[in-house]
Amino acid sequence: MNLQDKKIAVLLSGGVDSSVVLYELVRQGLQPDCFYIKIGPEEEEEWDCSSEEDLEMATAVSHKYGCKLEVVDCHREYWDQVTKYTMDKVRSGMTPNPDVMCNRLIKFGAFHEKRGHDYDLIATGHYATTEEEEIVNCKLSNSKLKWLCTSPDPVKDQTDFLAQIYDWQLQKALFPIGHMMKEEVREIAEREHLAPAHRRDSQGICFLGKINYNDYIRRYLGELPGDVVELETGKLIGKHRGHWFHTIGQRKGMGFGGGPWFVVKKDVEQNIIYVSHGYDPQTAYKQEFPIRDFHSINGQLPPHDVTLKIRHTPEFLPATLEATGNGIYTVRAAAPIHGVAPGQFCVIYDNRHHRCYGSGEITV
Repeated sequence: MNLQDKKIAVLLSGGVDSSVVLYELVRQGLQPDCFYIKIGPEEEEEWDCSSEEDLEMATAVSHKYGCKLEVVDCHREYWDQVTKYTMDKVRSGMTPNPDVMCNRLIKFGAFHEKRGHDYDLIATGHYATTEEEEIVNCKLSNSKLKWLCTSPDPVKDQTDFLAQIYDWQLQKALFPIGHMMKEEVREIAEREHLAPAHRRDSQGICFLGKINYNDYIRRYLGELPGDVVELETGKLIGKHRGHWFHTIGQRKGMGFGGGPWFVVKKDVEQNIIYVSHGYDPQTAYKQEFPIRDFHSINGQLPPHDVTLKIRHTPEFLPATLEATGNGIYTVRAAAPIHGVAPGQFCVIYDNRHHRCYGSGEITV
């Protein structure tokens, strides 16, 4: 792609990845405009220290290369859309992924509506790649199909976080460091004396800074004490403070003696969490499960033989897909998968785990 005649926006987060994105574009003789998306913990609260430091770092990097930086306030959109999605899911006993929806609704959604529509491309620090495929016998002016593809760094690959974006969003997406390994990105940042070179990678939900995920949930849903019961015996093991603080497959943080204990089932109506005792009990695994509302990024439906992810890990798991209609598929994994939970996104790739087709929501 010839970028010289493109108007490019760079989303700077204050981290090392997006900083190297700006360096790479400037190195090619480009002068993109930079943007920092502002999301506060609460509208009436001050930013936390990490948010202030993020903006300072983003400002330093943009000034280093003579690029203007604009702060775009997407606070209301985040709390109205991403937070509502998250709380609706956890309240109903599901395991949502706010970062997945943040990419679709905020980085490539709300930002596009506010400022991104003025630009040909939106560059981010995601570890992902794209490729174009010629459409045979296409009579349209745009005869190329754009694919979201994995990064060569399996640990940092972020295609799973991008698997709900729309085709028009992918068309505008630019991932200048997606072909690099994380070590290479850090080496560039250190060599070029970029301000965030030695910052640690952010953890947890994007934009929430140091806010703990359970505190995030507690702020909106409060607590709802209930029983923790051993699945096999019906024995009362203890109490929980709300089923929404626990996820299927969870082992850590249970706080009960005689463990380890694994969360294997939730009864939302009765507010009961069922646990199983031992090391990786069979009840913590599933090999066959349905996914619904499959979202194809570019309109191409997945083949029968695929690989998949149900969480952000380096592993791509072999499986087969059977379409049952109305965007519903039955997934049959080659081996049992630990911690399959309703609400999680099952991200589907080709059998070489190269091209990402999209994702659907697990329903059991």
